[in-house]
Amino acid sequence: MSTHWNDSQPIYWQLKEKTVAMILDGTLAEGEALPSVRTVASEFHLNPITVSKSYQALVDEGLVEKRRGLGMFVCEGARKSLVASERTKFLEEEWPAMVSRIEQLGLDLDDLIKTAVKKESDS
Repeated sequence: MSTHWNDSQPIYWQLKEKTVAMILDGTLAEGEALPSVRTVASEFHLNPITVSKSYQALVDEGLVEKRRGLGMFVCEGARKSLVASERTKFLEEEWPAMVSRIEQLGLDLDDLIKTAVKKESDS
């Protein structure tokens, strides 16, 4: 996890988003324990309250569950739920802005896709 924090958003929110990204990319698997609040606070020089607030936001979203005496764990189905919500967010918020930018620049969507596929196959 990166230790670079952006001043435009609260740190607890950035930590939550980094944890969400780790669930999405499989770094944190369903059923796996999250690092303890103390460990994260110490490793990234954060106030434990900030880490707790981040973890609580994940609990509130149903992505993480508290297990008394054991810690915090990624919920079963968390990744599937995140993928669905992130797809919706992308299609409703990010994609229209991309399409608009593509049109502004006079780019052809088919050419962009071909370029992306070619770059991927070259890798």
